[in-house]
Amino acid sequence: MTAALALAGYALLVGAVAPYALARARWAHRAPRLAVLVWYGLMATFTVTVALALYHVALREEHVHDGLVGLLTACGLFPVAFGPASHTAADPAALLPPALVVLLPAGWFLRTVWRTRRAQRRHLDLLAVLGRPSSEYDAVIVDHDTPAVYCLPGRSRRVVVTRGAIRALSREQLQAVLAHERAHIAGRHHLCHAVAEAFERTFPRLPLARHAREQTALLLEMTADDRALRHHSRETLAAAMYEVAAGQTPRAAFGAGGSSAAVRLCRLLTPEAEPHRATRLGIAAGSLGIMLLPLLIACGPVMG
Repeated sequence: MTAALALAGYALLVGAVAPYALARARWAHRAPRLAVLVWYGLMATFTVTVALALYHVALREEHVHDGLVGLLTACGLFPVAFGPASHTAADPAALLPPALVVLLPAGWFLRTVWRTRRAQRRHLDLLAVLGRPSSEYDAVIVDHDTPAVYCLPGRSRRVVVTRGAIRALSREQLQAVLAHERAHIAGRHHLCHAVAEAFERTFPRLPLARHAREQTALLLEMTADDRALRHHSRETLAAAMYEVAAGQTPRAAFGAGGSSAAVRLCRLLTPEAEPHRATRLGIAAGSLGIMLLPLLIACGPVMG
């Protein structure tokens, strides 16, 4: 029971305290890709910690010292000869709660991906009627006056540009926002969004779930901005983002503008240096330690 209480306390720390600290971290906007990985690490850590805590609570008294090794043995992932003898077979009562904690996010992820693809198919059908493919821009052009540029990622990937955007943007500016959208496609950012959404649906009132979804959405946009900056200037991308900021994007699409445009414009026009390599390694090592600690807590009874 001591391990269960320790794991529950750690889950509370990761789920309710850590997200506020990470959301305010100044380095996150300077290294958005690393920050996204840290958010995913926190989500994985919370899920594993809760699963281990529930497993310890569900254990029968005579199995209370089996810990993580007992769980792995019960799942058939640890040789019985080296694991606790009492777990030669899986204990359904002990395995069901942690299994649900792990399977629910996976189920929501699959459902989210399916719903996104269904929405994309509907929009693709609409584009087949209203849009015109352009080999010049490698995109679909829609006859609409509002400047907008967005992409539909996935298998039937498309980049969509309105006539209003072509008129409002210079050629260099248009190429910059197109590079931003192609970065979303190349990075499979729709799957990244699906992970955060699935976690939020599994734990709807958890601060970590809310902050992870909001922050990863912003950080992925910044990641796409950084990819576009490899071939275009900050001023060009910022000017293009300003022009298309008011453009509306359909569900399951990524737009170059949107609600995060103001924050991203400020970041582009007042650039800060990326964190030092030692700082990045320290953040990565700290995140790895956060992920491993619940496993050490769970193994504690066995090692003791």
